Amino acid sequence: MTGVRAPGDTPVRGARRGVLAVQLIRPVARAVPWRALLTGGTLGLLAAALPRLAGGEVTPWAGVTALRAAALCGALGAAFLLDDPARRTTAAVPVRRALRHALRYALLLPLAAAWWTAALLLVPEEARPPAGDVTVEAATVLALALAGASFAVRRRDAARPGQAAGASLLVAAVLAPLLSPDQWALFTAPDDPRWADAHGRWTLLLAAALMAVAVCCAEPVRRRTLRTLRSPSGTSGPSRG
Repeated sequence: MTGVRAPGDTPVRGARRGVLAVQLIRPVARAVPWRALLTGGTLGLLAAALPRLAGGEVTPWAGVTALRAAALCGALGAAFLLDDPARRTTAAVPVRRALRHALRYALLLPLAAAWWTAALLLVPEEARPPAGDVTVEAATVLALALAGASFAVRRRDAARPGQAAGASLLVAAVLAPLLSPDQWALFTAPDDPRWADAHGRWTLLLAAALMAVAVCCAEPVRRRTLRTLRSPSGTSGPSRG
């Protein structure tokens, strides 16, 4: 009967997407700018280790500052995750941008989790801030970096959005502690009474950044429509004569 979806249609379509994702993992992994990620990660671990390397007593403020610097370095490296010099070529293939970006995120996140665990352990235990709260800060900074890169790709189809996203994040990291009012303080010390309220705001900021990443992963309607009108040979479809 026409107009009725076959019972196996949705599972088959999902299976095809899964197979396609597996097939794309290797080429996507080759396209990831690992050098930028490695550079940011290395600098971040050095920043986290500075209080321990400096010797002497490490204060809680020094510990949280070191971890914030580490998170920023890691996020600056991750800002280059979506760099793809061949983007204008791959834009013509029948694979949604959301899937291509999701595969890059999937490659990054396990490594980022292991890297952040190492950064936490590099800070002496007596100076280490609450792990959950400072992890929310690190996740927010990472999400903001990815949101900036995703926005540049969606807005300008930028092949190398990492530089602009990284520069914007760095400027924001410098200005935010200086310009944010006391009642909206984000960068508090672990023994500050405002610590809990500040991390409530960090959580809201994280949710907003993740939402921005999700929205920017979708392709603009105009580009999606043009793609559906293309024939398999890459032409615009049969001409009307």
